[in-house]
Amino acid sequence: MKPVDLIEFPPAQMRAFERARRLEWISVFYIASAALFLYLVMGTSQAMRTSWLEDMMSLVPPIAFLVCSRVARRAATPKYPYGLHSSVSVGYLTASLALLAMGGFLLTEAVIKLASGERTTIGTVEIWGMTLWAGWPMLAALAYTGIPSFVLGRAKLRTAPVIQDKILYADAEMNRADWLAEAATAVGVIGTGLGFWWADGGAAGLVSMEIVRDGARNVRAAVTDLMDETPKKITTPEELDPLPGDLTRHLEKLDWVEKVDVRMREEGRVFFGEIFVVPRVDDMSADELIDRLSELAAQARAFNWRVHDVCVMPVGRAALE
Repeated sequence: MKPVDLIEFPPAQMRAFERARRLEWISVFYIASAALFLYLVMGTSQAMRTSWLEDMMSLVPPIAFLVCSRVARRAATPKYPYGLHSSVSVGYLTASLALLAMGGFLLTEAVIKLASGERTTIGTVEIWGMTLWAGWPMLAALAYTGIPSFVLGRAKLRTAPVIQDKILYADAEMNRADWLAEAATAVGVIGTGLGFWWADGGAAGLVSMEIVRDGARNVRAAVTDLMDETPKKITTPEELDPLPGDLTRHLEKLDWVEKVDVRMREEGRVFFGEIFVVPRVDDMSADELIDRLSELAAQARAFNWRVHDVCVMPVGRAALE
């Protein structure tokens, strides 16, 4: 049997996809520069070290998006007759596991530091012949990291639902965690400068808990995707995606159809599935039924760009009761 067709985005989704690629390339270069800036000024601050490591992990989602998007759009082959759409789900799981693991590591370090009573000090630094409190360049680095993260994250949040890309959405959440992390770290740096020794470790702990929370939620969503759970909304994973239900109601309006049941699974950005049809077969020949089933499959694929490949099966009434 012929492999499934290569996915082609409609014009609006193609524009959003190209915008997403640009955002991710910008993210890679920006995050790399921000991580270098943080590394140069972090000193002995635990919160600064936590933010630096978190920035390093922030490189995983945009790289995963760029790699997996390229793989997912390859044509199906006899070896992979359904295509490589699931590479998006694999990339999503990879990024989520990395996020969760790093969050757990950083949270453990912060707890140990607070429990041991280790005191962090922020000294001075010589810049252009002037002696400054080292906290000032730290705060400048945090602003350089946090403000663009906020802007990029908002742009990705608007784009991800258009192309239904969960890696991009997870990256937007990572950007949100970034600017929250930088804000918490800034509080820790200022608190340490004011003499509150626990502020540094406390801020690192708060940042780490936010990373763990995001990582756990994304890992759970990625695993259930790979287990062919009923498709859920990208923005609210606790709610069902309305597309299968909408398609069912659309097909039941056909005058020769008595009842329809649509069963779908998510493969990256698109849906594969089966459509079980109870036809009204009165005065309908076998050839006519075959033609109408073929037309129904074409109508299902035309209903929404995400309905990528369906198998239509005529069944008796008892099968859908």
